[in-house]
Parts: sequence; C-alpha cells; structure tokens
Amino acid sequence: MTNPLQKDLESGRFTVTAEITPPRGADFDSLTAAAEILKPAVSAVNLTDGAGARVRMSSLAAAIHLKQINVEPIMQMTCRDRNRIAIQSDLLGAAAFGISNVLALAGDNVDAGDNKDAKGVFDFNSRDLLTVMRTMSEEKTTLSGAELSTAPNFFPAAADAPCDPTDDWTPDRLMEKHAAGARFVQTQYCYDMDILGRYMRRLAEHGVNEKLYFIVGLGPLRSAKGATWMRDNLFGTIMPDSVIRRMETASEPRDEGVRICAELMQQASEIIGVSGAHLMAPGLHQEIVAATELAGFSKES
Repeated sequence: MTNPLQKDLESGRFTVTAEITPPRGADFDSLTAAAEILKPAVSAVNLTDGAGARVRMSSLAAAIHLKQINVEPIMQMTCRDRNRIAIQSDLLGAAAFGISNVLALAGDNVDAGDNKDAKGVFDFNSRDLLTVMRTMSEEKTTLSGAELSTAPNFFPAAADAPCDPTDDWTPDRLMEKHAAGARFVQTQYCYDMDILGRYMRRLAEHGVNEKLYFIVGLGPLRSAKGATWMRDNLFGTIMPDSVIRRMETASEPRDEGVRICAELMQQASEIIGVSGAHLMAPGLHQEIVAATELAGFSKES
C-alpha cells in the first residue's frame, strides 16, 4: 500500500503537514470539518495524543476516521498513558487500518493538565517506541519475540527542537532516534531561519540530513501576544523579536501571520536538508491553507 506522505518526502517535494487536536467529545463533526479544509493543501495531518495531558478523543480513533475520509493521518503516540502491552496493541490496531505514519512522543507530564491524580506510565521512552515499530515491521515480532501473523509497515517519526549549536554540539539524540528506527522528524516551532540554517549545516556535517527527512515546525500567528506566549511557554519554541514586532505593528495581525508563515516556508525550502514544514495553529485551518497557497506549496498547486 502506497504511503502518500512517504511518497512526497521521497520525491524531494517540499512537503507540508498540519496538525489537528481531536475533539473533546464522541463525534467526528469538528474533526471532519477541519480535515476537509486542510486536505487540498497538505500531504498529511497529525492527530495529537492527549496534548497538554488533557482528555480528548484518542489519536488512534481520529486517525482511523481521517483514513476513512481519504485524508492521510500521522498518528501521534505518547508513552505517558500506556504500558508496552497497550502500546503494541494500539500499533497493531493502527496498522490494520492502514495507518503507517506514527510520531513517537514521550508526552506532556500529567502535572501540565487538568487530571492531577492521573499516574504517568512511561514504561517506554520515545526511542523505545521507535524500536518497537522497527521490530514489528522488520522482524515481524512483538518486543517479547512473539511472532506476528502480519507485519505492519510503519513510517516512524521523531520529534526534535532546533537550536543554535555551540562549537562542541553534536546531534547525538537525533542519531539515536534514527538508529532506533525514525525515518522523518517533525520539530517544535522555529521562526528564525538563520538559526535553522546553522542547525541544518551542523546536522549535515554529521550526515543526519541524509538519514532523516526533516520537517520544520511553523504556523500562522494570531497576534503579537500569542507569539510572545509561544516564546515564553512552549518548550523548544524559537521566536525572534523581529517576528513579534511585525505582528505588533500589523494593521491586520492574522493576515500578517499568514504572510510571515508563507515567507518562512519559502526560506526554509532553500535550506539544505529541510524537507518540509509542519504547520501548527489550533483553530486556524483556513489560515494554514492560505499560508501554504501563498508560499506556493499547496498539495494541489
């Protein structure tokens, strides 16, 4: 079975993905509406897995639904909520529905959410989860060695946070994730293309860009206040003062946020080793499409 996301990345096309937070409810209405808006513009859509340690529809159920309406999903799976038995069972369930793209994450600590009495499991870390997917796909067994009747064909992803590398910095964690089975990477927000360029050059020195497809986190901004909040509160976010100033002085901040996102996507596409952009902007699905079209990277352009 052809994996559309993998096909786009392997083609060398600048590949755009987006993100949807599954609904807090037992219906698909809002999920369907968001996915249908994004579908013409992106190659695949991430479904978050209990983001912020808050209860939402499962990423697995949301991914199955997207698959059924012909939108390519990237299922997120955190290590916070399941032990290794449940993780492997959910992976097999996903594979049975043709879901190949899985982003392995540790998951936000339960202290971040609204279920303070919940117990974090963390039987695995994200590298262990990548190893499990590789074992299932390549060895046709579970982690314990039990044989599978049908091997899945996962296209696993890892998370990353770009940085401005010091002289002695090396991409050890990324190399470990690749060794564990990661095939592509989606990053935290990075709105500074100078930093991203320096980061990618360092990755190239270690051959990482030859081993992993690298999709940089971006997104249309709502306001200067929102951009400042992201800089101060979201782990790994790189948000330069110049972007915040542009948002502060804009007469129509949302339109400016779309323009900034489009400009940065175009700049990112010229950096060696960058394979695409992952656009995260909760609720701004039309703006994601507008930014992708303005940048010239719409799936149907």
